[in-house]
Amino acid sequence: MALTPSGDSRLRVLQAVEDGWGAFCRAPWTFLLFQALAGLILLPFAALAAVGGARLAEVDELMAVHPAGAWVALLVGVIGYVIVALWTVVGLTRGAWLSLEGRKPCFADFTRWDRPASARLLGSLILLAILVAVAGAIAALIGAGLGMVNQALAVIPMIVVAVFFIWLLVTQKFLIQVALLGTSRATQTIGSGVNVVNPSWWMVLWLGIVEGIIHSIGALFSYGGLLVVVPLVLCISTAAFRQLFGAEDRTGLIGQG
Repeated sequence: MALTPSGDSRLRVLQAVEDGWGAFCRAPWTFLLFQALAGLILLPFAALAAVGGARLAEVDELMAVHPAGAWVALLVGVIGYVIVALWTVVGLTRGAWLSLEGRKPCFADFTRWDRPASARLLGSLILLAILVAVAGAIAALIGAGLGMVNQALAVIPMIVVAVFFIWLLVTQKFLIQVALLGTSRATQTIGSGVNVVNPSWWMVLWLGIVEGIIHSIGALFSYGGLLVVVPLVLCISTAAFRQLFGAEDRTGLIGQG
């Protein structure tokens, strides 16, 4: 069953930012060390995927690489990257939740592998991608049909689907937290986001804008800034999630191990 809004589900953006900052500051070096470790592990997989993809795209400098080796590099790189990325997001979310509970997370809390949680998150992301792809395909087909009648009419489906995408992406602002902490079934994450976020849609949009500004400020300091911003923004999002969805770990993410 999809989640519904908690008793007091009004989103207070500034409070979420303050709580998220406080959570990050409870264990800043642990957050940063784990983020740096994850980044180092991700790099070789990203490089493998890039080399394999570039060879298959017939980039001149890589034509010496055998096509079979390129496919192996691409598959190993993509699969390894996805697994490490899931491990990173699960670990950061667990650390953020513990910090928001008033506890100081240790490094083991971040590094613990949680296969069910990772599978839920991956499944939720795949479902969202399928939904976006289907909506885009339908809009393209309708647009092509209308374009045969009048070229100007072909723009209408594109406008409608663009508005739909914006609405959908805002409702799925907390997809990570919902998948990891809100529901044990990946198929319920999208519906839960719609149910809970819709009444506070404009405030969630404002939260996304604030987080975008924080990301932009971090980007000014290159990789060092992004190293700080990623866990900080995740702490802020998790604090906002607790306001809207409640401060209950419904999946046992914190206790699993």
